Amino acid sequence: MLSTHWLRAVPMSIAGRELFVDLIVLDMRDYDVILGMDFLQKYSASIICRKRMVSFAPAGSDPFLFLGEPKRSGKVMISALQARRLIRGGCEAFLAHIVDKNSREPKQLSEVPVVEDYNDVFPEDFSGLPPSREIEFEIELLPDTAPISRAPYRMALAELQELHKQLQELLEKGFIRPSYSPWGAPVLFVKKKDGTMRLCIDYRELNKVTIKNRYPLPRIDDLFDQLKGAVIFSKIDLRSGYHQLRIKEGDIPKTAFRSRYGHCEFVVMPFGLTNAPAAFMDLMNRVFREFLDKFVIVFIDDILIYSRSKLYAKFSKCEFWLDHIAFLGHVVSKHGVSVDPSKVAAVQDWSRPKNAKEVRSFLGLAGYYRKFVEGFSAIALPLTTLTRKGKEFEWTGHCEKSFQELKNRLTSAPVLALPEGKEGFVIYTDVSKMGLGAVLMQNERVIAYASRQLKEYEENYPTHDLELAAVIHALKIWRHYLYGVQCKIFTDHKSLKYIFTQRDLNMRQRRWLDLAKDYDCEILYHPGKANKVADALSRMSSATR
Repeated sequence: MLSTHWLRAVPMSIAGRELFVDLIVLDMRDYDVILGMDFLQKYSASIICRKRMVSFAPAGSDPFLFLGEPKRSGKVMISALQARRLIRGGCEAFLAHIVDKNSREPKQLSEVPVVEDYNDVFPEDFSGLPPSREIEFEIELLPDTAPISRAPYRMALAELQELHKQLQELLEKGFIRPSYSPWGAPVLFVKKKDGTMRLCIDYRELNKVTIKNRYPLPRIDDLFDQLKGAVIFSKIDLRSGYHQLRIKEGDIPKTAFRSRYGHCEFVVMPFGLTNAPAAFMDLMNRVFREFLDKFVIVFIDDILIYSRSKLYAKFSKCEFWLDHIAFLGHVVSKHGVSVDPSKVAAVQDWSRPKNAKEVRSFLGLAGYYRKFVEGFSAIALPLTTLTRKGKEFEWTGHCEKSFQELKNRLTSAPVLALPEGKEGFVIYTDVSKMGLGAVLMQNERVIAYASRQLKEYEENYPTHDLELAAVIHALKIWRHYLYGVQCKIFTDHKSLKYIFTQRDLNMRQRRWLDLAKDYDCEILYHPGKANKVADALSRMSSATR
């Protein structure tokens, strides 16, 4: 476990006394803080195990005791062996099966008769080469490009064990094979939200010399326009969609990667290659060509309406015969496309805030929809002023007007300024002490605003990581605009423009750059004074703190 942060002289309250400790920040979920021998030695601490207490004798201060928790007399966990002995000794036992009512039980194929007739489309897993299709994934390089090979990254023992396991699975499925290619990209791991590790190939060097595939991805608003008059909807989610497309035989060596356990190459399309989204979109349009603009909508691997094809779907993520359905961040129904009304229903009955805390709560909900409201920051300014530290709470006529106007805007159908044509986008980002800000523009016209407060743990990030966080935040929330088109991102942190060429990255930066690989984006430097729009957004975000 590695750490890149060190916090000095952090105050801690122990038995009512304030002590200071130097902390190393780690990704640790089981404990909030672990105090080591250096802390105990600093305050001349002695552990009295029999009495479950610790004595402290700080220099220049009176000694004191810290008492541990007494033995609990309530329910305790016992092992299966202990339970067996107790039952054999005559103790009564009750067996209970606890079910989380809020969790949805897995769907079964038998629940959808028509789908059951095509159960071969919904396998639990699949392996081997996918069938030959109209296209194969190609990697076209810039002229006179020589093979690029990089040394493998060093890994911890746990990562090596996971690497060996995942490589073996890919070999058994036939997705990779041993390679003798002069190409070689290093591998690394990115931690998922559930704590598991995802194997990633660092194709940054290959992507830099790859000719970009300009195959257009559909515009979201164009897709929704095709749904006019539709009443019933079904959604299909592909299983490992990228791995269902073969790589052209001559380009397979370019996907080679190096690790502690050898040299391998992909025979199916891997994640992380710059042209993967465009190629997969091309495949989807070919498969559903005769149905597009009739009763099928496709965006990458998200499909509305089931159709027969030699592609495999993940049944647990599919939905059938619904009169309304969530698709690409919108709710689709026979009435058209709208923001999910359940998200803003609470706003309608929101009573007037009585203190700064209630104002923050309202702004927290309202801020979720700020990208749909023109001039959100200006409208909310009287309310954000009430939340400033040291500001006396006084509800004025301007506050009431702001409150009612936001409620009206949020409970009515929101309208976004939509981009025009296929021209590229420009994003300006900025960071303040408490917030991230960004503005999306095209042809010098504002398409959307975005800003949010920093999360508590982000306040400890170095400036470099915070500036990168603002970029990633913009890419995530505007994914539907930016996927497959050119994008220039301006930041007032000069060193960030070199992030794609840096070799020594921490785990957080690796995870973020793995996301950025799917975008055709360029990070450029823009002085802070010229970056007024995004700067104002981040400052406004900090005002709501």
